[in-house]
Amino acid sequence: MNKVKLSLLSLLVLGMTATTASAAVYYTFEDAGQLTSTQAGVNTVPFTSGSISSYNGASGSYSINGSSVSGSAQPFGITSEFLSVGGGETASFDVGANYNYFGLFWGSIDNYNTLSFLNDGIQVASFGGGDISPLIANGNQGSWNSNRYVNFFFTGTDTFDTVSLYSGSNAFETDNHAFGVVPEPSIIALFGLGLVGLGFARRKTRS
Repeated sequence: MNKVKLSLLSLLVLGMTATTASAAVYYTFEDAGQLTSTQAGVNTVPFTSGSISSYNGASGSYSINGSSVSGSAQPFGITSEFLSVGGGETASFDVGANYNYFGLFWGSIDNYNTLSFLNDGIQVASFGGGDISPLIANGNQGSWNSNRYVNFFFTGTDTFDTVSLYSGSNAFETDNHAFGVVPEPSIIALFGLGLVGLGFARRKTRS
């Protein structure tokens, strides 16, 4: 095992031991050119013909576009409708149950894009575009380094029931959302998927 893999393995084990104190979420990304989730048995939201029917409901401000529009760019490799959340806007999507997996094709990743997960109205994890290293959050509209399918895996008994997308400027463009209950990835499986890191978000308590 080379030094890079050894370092990632150490980080992964450290993260797994910390899950009793916080919600741990592992993120991976697919190979360049993979536009949809590779997880079996998940619900998918392709936004074809403007549909969000796989979601239980949606709130906030968003649009479904068939091509580039002012302030929004079609994700690299996507040739059909996509979801766009405008600058200063937030859109939330109810997945209808408690799940431990969410995936999306994240277009022209920017630092001002934020993906958050909630459970029963409480935020349990949040990722900005700059957190998804080594992908590059520079808004590049024509590079796989800034346009990629990203998977998020909750560990143990941690789950979410709502996803929220916020953009601080211009837009947050995504496509091919997927969610469901999947087996918690093993260390070996995570390396196979392309482990890039893990994030922690301490639970917020109600006031």
